[in-house]
Amino acid sequence: SLCFSIPFLCVSLSGLEQVVLVIQSQRNSYHARRGVQRKVEILQQAAELGKGVPIVLLLHELSAYAGDWSILPALPHLSASYGPSASWFFFIEEETRVSLAALLQVLHRYRVHEEWFLGKRIHDNEASIIHHYAFSEDPPSFGYPDPAAGWALSATLLHRLAERIRHEHLKSDFTIDLSHEIALYIWEEGNGPALTAVPEFCTEPGDNCVTTFKTYLPNCGAPLPKEDVFVAVKTCQKFHSDRVPVVKATWEKDAGYVEYYSDVTDASIPTISLGVANTERGHCGKTFGILHRFLSDAVPKADWLLIVDDDTLISLPRLRRLLRCYDPKEAVTLGERYGYNLVQNGYSYTTGGGGMVLSKVAVSKLLSSGCRCYSDDAPDDMVLGRCFTSLGVPITHNPLFHQARPDDYSETLLSMQQAISFHKHWNIDPVAVYKHWLQDTHPRDEL
Repeated sequence: SLCFSIPFLCVSLSGLEQVVLVIQSQRNSYHARRGVQRKVEILQQAAELGKGVPIVLLLHELSAYAGDWSILPALPHLSASYGPSASWFFFIEEETRVSLAALLQVLHRYRVHEEWFLGKRIHDNEASIIHHYAFSEDPPSFGYPDPAAGWALSATLLHRLAERIRHEHLKSDFTIDLSHEIALYIWEEGNGPALTAVPEFCTEPGDNCVTTFKTYLPNCGAPLPKEDVFVAVKTCQKFHSDRVPVVKATWEKDAGYVEYYSDVTDASIPTISLGVANTERGHCGKTFGILHRFLSDAVPKADWLLIVDDDTLISLPRLRRLLRCYDPKEAVTLGERYGYNLVQNGYSYTTGGGGMVLSKVAVSKLLSSGCRCYSDDAPDDMVLGRCFTSLGVPITHNPLFHQARPDDYSETLLSMQQAISFHKHWNIDPVAVYKHWLQDTHPRDEL
């Protein structure tokens, strides 16, 4: 049998030296520091445990390519560089805590020569636009991993995936929801393994947990003052009477400085016309007009610019708390990160509907570079992403920003988040969504 001719194929994991831990770190300086801290903790824990030393990699240092965050482009490199000596690859978020002793116990259960995809299983309850309505007949039937709990690939599976990536084109050019798309790629329409649910991969603390996760909204000190964030709302005349009143009834009160940019001047709101006609597709011309105005003397000075749509619902207090973690002297662009054509050396961008946050330094760098719209109706978020990628400005991701509605995301994921934004008013009561998901009620509000 194969076991006698190649004995090591039939044994389980022996020690941590056969494990590669990949921390899904980011290039922004705050995130890079957090990634390094997590790496140091893991290596200290390994030294105390005495069961071998794992290879611990920071994803943003793996190569010069900024698209490695989408994992699939990084698999051939991981396979070639670490595959020969590794049995397992374990992927975690920067803020995921790991118990190496518990990880060894779990991995011992699975034969290393087989194809395994392990994680904390989550699923959609309804067919979702962000997953291209996959499995619309039975959305809960497809499981994908909660990234905060970590997920693992056996080296055998990773090698085969790396070969596929070298020789196949992906079905979609866009990377929207990483863990769902990785699960779909691995499943390969039933030809590959489905996710195996591992109860010890946790987010909340519990018995025998390999992983725990605290928050995507870290506490870096007091929230920024309101005046440090200038808010730009993109609107147009046809939405003045229905979308703008929702903004005014929900989150506008939390803004220090806010301006509404439209295709017409309307004193009742008030709106500002930037001299760009409304377009049905992208709003690149309008967005670049906002960027120029933000740097001009026409608006109060602020370190940060937030650009949102008139149907974006957002928690400005949570955003100001998050922004305390970032250095306004750096070129920062922050929000929900999407990718375009990343396996073919494409680019990433901050998706517009969830809110695009830019430091003044980033805006200044962008405009002084001469980067511009190829047409007024080009997709503004994608054009900005391409510009920032060419300038070496990292696109920084936070999953608390959402391009779609709460119904379009896993209930399990949302229940452990303090969301920062949602987008679109389709088939929902936007004020009710804001109050339920985004409004923080303090005792003084209820007096």
